[in-house]
Amino acid sequence: MSARVNIDRIREDLLELSEIGRNPRDRGIYRMAFSDSDLAGKDWLEKKMQGVGLSTSRDGVANVTGLLGHSKGGLARVVVGSHIDTVPCAGMLDGSLGVIVGLECLRVMQEKNSSLRRPIELIAFSDEEGRFGGTVGSEAYVGDLSREKLENACDLNGVRLVDLLRKQGLSVEQALGSVRKPEDLHAYLELHIEQGPVLDKLGLQVGVVDRITGLRSWAITLQGETNHAGTTPMHFRKDALLGLADFAHEIGRILDEVGSPESRATVGKAEILPGAPNSVPGRVDFSLDFRDPSPAVLAELSTAFDRTLLAICRRRGLASEVHSQGEIAPVEADPMIVGLLSEKATALDLKFQVMPSGAAHDAQLLAKITRMGMIFVPSKGGLSHSPAEATDWGDVEAGANLLLQALQELACS
Repeated sequence: MSARVNIDRIREDLLELSEIGRNPRDRGIYRMAFSDSDLAGKDWLEKKMQGVGLSTSRDGVANVTGLLGHSKGGLARVVVGSHIDTVPCAGMLDGSLGVIVGLECLRVMQEKNSSLRRPIELIAFSDEEGRFGGTVGSEAYVGDLSREKLENACDLNGVRLVDLLRKQGLSVEQALGSVRKPEDLHAYLELHIEQGPVLDKLGLQVGVVDRITGLRSWAITLQGETNHAGTTPMHFRKDALLGLADFAHEIGRILDEVGSPESRATVGKAEILPGAPNSVPGRVDFSLDFRDPSPAVLAELSTAFDRTLLAICRRRGLASEVHSQGEIAPVEADPMIVGLLSEKATALDLKFQVMPSGAAHDAQLLAKITRMGMIFVPSKGGLSHSPAEATDWGDVEAGANLLLQALQELACS
């Protein structure tokens, strides 16, 4: 019988990690990138890796890695991982599940004395959730993090990334020196919750990802004129909030006209200034997140959103500023790995389908320098980025065993 994961150990590790950054009031997890709780989570993970017998290290952007085995004949390594940082008020599975399942797979191979021809590197990337406008850890790993971007990166509250790196004793030079060579990597695998309803609705155990959507993130400012709420006639107003309302109302039309069935767009954060009940809002700062698997559609959406903003500003007497906070290109999973995962899922008698990912992942960046593949497990009700996110443990076990079989094939053959 082939090796199998221990689902009880996976559950125990996940529950233990989930208490780091847990808010007792709303039960959400607050382990935002480079926060104290994020660093505590990385310390916990590093000890876990060492307990399994892995050689651990951290690079210049605090990516945490654990290495199992040694290369025979200079063969490139297999990489498996995800992230443990979270959005505010998160659940325990997003990102963390992939790291913990990867840890369990390496633990099983260590216990079974698997004869590895290639080393396997387990990695927890920093800031996959985009606190600083992108997937900082994997961008550094593949060489996409420029000095300019690193030095200018701020979160939505104005906190600078370089300041947080310095608090950890890291420098800009160390961060830029975190790049891996493509010839050193054989393949990258990542297990993740779907973060959507498809697998759950269809009653499937796993999904094999064949492509990942592209993402663009904008920070937008609409500048009008602050004035008295009682004495300023409606037709004299330059109300920035109404400009945002107009824009948000146009999102559906834009997606219908130039998007695809897989297009998504969201205004997820807005700040109204001066924020007084008796003042006409003179300024609004807000975010726009839009996604599609097609580069051409993303370009069309960018043009449409920009033109719509300009038209609204002309109509309402506003000025606008648009700053790109991050851009991730859509990618295809490696056909060989898609085929391998499908073959192993069939051999394990799993109910699965090949499917796209509507969310961005570290795997998207890794595809620039190595072969990439992803495994999805169902999200109950399609929920994610919420304390309510959940996956049946039986589905976790199914996805973990699929990952184990694929890792063994890639590292032992």
